[in-house]
Amino acid sequence: MSPSIRVAVVDDQTLIREGLAALLALVPDLQVVGQAADGASALELVAAKSPDVILMDVQMPGMNGVAATREIRRRFPNTRVIVLTTFDNDEYVFQSLQAGASGYLLKNADSDHLAAAIRSVHSGKSILDSAVTQKVIHRAVNAAAADPILIEKLTARERDVLRLIAQGASNAEIAERLSLSEGTVKNHISHILDKLGARDRAHAVRLAVEWGLTHE
Repeated sequence: MSPSIRVAVVDDQTLIREGLAALLALVPDLQVVGQAADGASALELVAAKSPDVILMDVQMPGMNGVAATREIRRRFPNTRVIVLTTFDNDEYVFQSLQAGASGYLLKNADSDHLAAAIRSVHSGKSILDSAVTQKVIHRAVNAAAADPILIEKLTARERDVLRLIAQGASNAEIAERLSLSEGTVKNHISHILDKLGARDRAHAVRLAVEWGLTHE
């Protein structure tokens, strides 16, 4: 059996926080290692428990979820963050992604979807709730001409690969969709990361969204 994914839940509403923790505790491959009620407590929790993935609320007293995400990604780069909120506000979406979140989900997601999102983010993918995907695409369309020099750095095939990464596709799925070998896909991804100056796949997706590289 695969090792458990260590998860922490950060939300200032006790019922929501404890309810999420209780639901996730029922999932065999997830281990809830802690809870926090605000951003500052979240930082202490990550330092003490080293969770793999954090479910992070946005609106909290003191340090909010965006600020906490930015600080966690800076200090603990191996911990990934999924922002989980009732808001599909445009600025929350983009501020969260720019802060380093690997996912943005609404709190009405069911437990199976949430568990799948945690697994995907833990494996290096990025996740966007379908309710906010159109906002991301709209922003990308408006930003399409933001950096033509950067866009020209990527070949047409690399842009194809990047768009599929942004859709959450695995290397095997990308290889199948584009009729490539997995080794070739890995090479394309290495070139994409290098050309965009990205740290990892999630970072590349965030840059792609900001600069309109995922839309043609």
